[in-house]
Amino acid sequence: MRYIIAPRIDRDDTLAYAKHLGEELIRAGHTVFFEEGSAAIFGSAGVSISDAKDIADLIVAVGGDGTVLRTVAQMKRQIPIIGVNRGEVGFLADLEPENALAFLKDLRPDFPVEERMRLSLQIDGKEMGEALNEALIVTTRPAKMLRFSIVIDGIVAETFRADGMIIGTPTGSTAYAMSAGGPIVDPGIEGVLIVPLAPYMLSSRPHLISTGRDFEIRLDSDKPAHLVIDGVEICSLGLYASITVRSAEEPALFISSGRNFFEKVDQKLRRL
Repeated sequence: MRYIIAPRIDRDDTLAYAKHLGEELIRAGHTVFFEEGSAAIFGSAGVSISDAKDIADLIVAVGGDGTVLRTVAQMKRQIPIIGVNRGEVGFLADLEPENALAFLKDLRPDFPVEERMRLSLQIDGKEMGEALNEALIVTTRPAKMLRFSIVIDGIVAETFRADGMIIGTPTGSTAYAMSAGGPIVDPGIEGVLIVPLAPYMLSSRPHLISTGRDFEIRLDSDKPAHLVIDGVEICSLGLYASITVRSAEEPALFISSGRNFFEKVDQKLRRL
């Protein structure tokens, strides 16, 4: 098996763990590459995550959810990924440090893979990026509200004012959307989760919308706002933007460790 190990590079303990993990996998007969940033720290040549499909069978992301999100975003073409949790909670990391080596050493080429839908976002017809967790629209002026319209199949389904809006995936339902009062959604569901942030009216509730529908969000506001995709600021939206949301062509591919999703969520939440 050919592994790329992509660790968080701003923590010495995580880097040390990732290096040890790679050395043990090599001893077990596997081929191991480190992504460029960590390889440079180790004083060796690394590989680019963007070219992962031509290099490896899978990627091991060592860190928190942010590490997994960045790694998925860097891939030009998706290959299977599994996370080793070295962060706070790690909803996207199936493996804990104490059991990761045993699992990865015994991994075989027919390992099970779970598809996780991602969202593709266009603003006024221009491709802006793809989200595995969520896209966030938020005002750039604190204490100022934005006005949104949700348009489904060409019909304005709801108009409301709020501090911002989360456009999430089922995978992202356990991230910012959950903190904002959204539901936990089975990742096997194909849907777009809409969660208003501090809406002016209590009747403005989260929506879960099928990806089979034409879906658009209109920013009907004269106040500037930012678009943030999976924690990375993408652009300033300007005024009166139109955001088209679709299911991305390539889902993320997560290696299944055999843990039940709802059992894992329950265990993670108990740590908070």
